Amino acid sequence: MSSKLTRVVVGALVVAVALGFTHAWLNLGFDPLRAVGLKKQVVEEEKFKVGFLPVTCHLTCPVSDWIRKNMQGRGLFEPVRFSGWPELKEAHISGQTPATFILAPMAMALRQQGIKSKIVFLGHRDGSALMVRKDSDIHDFKDLRGKRVAVPNRFSNQFLIIYKALKDRGMSIDDLQIVEMPPPDMPAALYAKAVDAIISGEPFMAQTELDGYGRVLYQAKELWPNFISCVLAVNDDFMKKNPQKVQDLVTGIAKSGLWLEGGMNHRMEAATVVATQYYNQNPRLLRFVLSKPPDRVTYGNLRLARGEFDHIMNLALEAGILKQPIAFEEYADTRFSENTTGAGPYPWKG
Repeated sequence: MSSKLTRVVVGALVVAVALGFTHAWLNLGFDPLRAVGLKKQVVEEEKFKVGFLPVTCHLTCPVSDWIRKNMQGRGLFEPVRFSGWPELKEAHISGQTPATFILAPMAMALRQQGIKSKIVFLGHRDGSALMVRKDSDIHDFKDLRGKRVAVPNRFSNQFLIIYKALKDRGMSIDDLQIVEMPPPDMPAALYAKAVDAIISGEPFMAQTELDGYGRVLYQAKELWPNFISCVLAVNDDFMKKNPQKVQDLVTGIAKSGLWLEGGMNHRMEAATVVATQYYNQNPRLLRFVLSKPPDRVTYGNLRLARGEFDHIMNLALEAGILKQPIAFEEYADTRFSENTTGAGPYPWKG
């Protein structure tokens, strides 16, 4: 082989090797410096996703993330905001969000349908209201007979509040015209008189009051003391593989709730940060609902209690949400909740 031909062959080989390395580096994630030990490999553990909606039922999710980032420099999980219940539910079923805040009856129904997920903690207590127009002649629950009442969906505890209130007064669900409606659409529907009453989690109910045309007919706790709307549910496989992460998540939610109960200054600071950085809402709405009155939404004592869930399950069964009874142990795992006993609030001063 001539020297000229040899140079051509060698040059071609060099080009081929260079192109191969470039392809591996750019497209296959291969780092030649790391391969020969010239570069230290740094791998940051991927954070798991937690689903939430921009409602006060789920406020402890962003609050826990925000406080942890300020105290430790990074969050434990990645909060993922959804616009409605259907999208949030499907993301959890598909495994996109190993943990999610979800409606309590919906979590039970999903478990009954074979979805391997269990309730591990509460979202909050009390935070719902039944609203009517300020100029309405509806002043008592019985005045709702024959009226159009909007609920989030039939799997919501707000639907069960209505069902329970009717039952307590010797009425039936047939005495009302129930309309299923996404909570963000409810204020406009009440303003336009498309419905006579609306009920959902905050802050959408408070919006009607803040804007001057809504009036509280009943707070949730007046119709159902210690009312529970939303819960924190976690995928079974994720719990089995990552029990400490689940415990850290639950403990963080508990500590965030206690921090929110630590004074109005905490609530107002959280309202500003969460509204602007997580909810994409005007802070005045969260400020209003977290302060008018201060116990409108509460975040203490979020541990699981079998008796409360048995009551929800029995009502859901009676209302046709569940097809058959389901044991507490089938849809709930209390070990993480029990480990929050004695936990204090985050020592975050803001």
